[in-house]
Amino acid sequence: MNVIDSSGWLEYFADGPNAAFFAPGIENMDELVVPSISIYEVFKRVLQQRSEDEALHAIVAMQQGKVVDLDVTIALSAAKLSATLQLPMADSIILATGRAFDAIIWTQDADFEGLNGVRYTARGQAGEIG
Repeated sequence: MNVIDSSGWLEYFADGPNAAFFAPGIENMDELVVPSISIYEVFKRVLQQRSEDEALHAIVAMQQGKVVDLDVTIALSAAKLSATLQLPMADSIILATGRAFDAIIWTQDADFEGLNGVRYTARGQAGEIG
């Protein structure tokens, strides 16, 4: 199973320098787990930088995977991870969701670098939806 961090989705949609890194995880829809917090983050960023129509198209693509809502079990796991690893809330929810599904986390977010179960690549010139 694979979980793509929000930064990875944005990189992929923008066809940024690291898009090819994320493509195998994103394009294997049968193995794709999508935390609902990623839906929020991606929709918000694409809405800010592009349009609501393009933001909705991005979300439709993300929904091809298994969307996982934040439940009590994942929330408590995320809180523990956040406290232990000093992760921001969204990152801890993404990590907890990945761990709940025994998934690999694909990311270019340095907060995840060196963590077990994470496939990390350093950011290129990404960040904006181009």
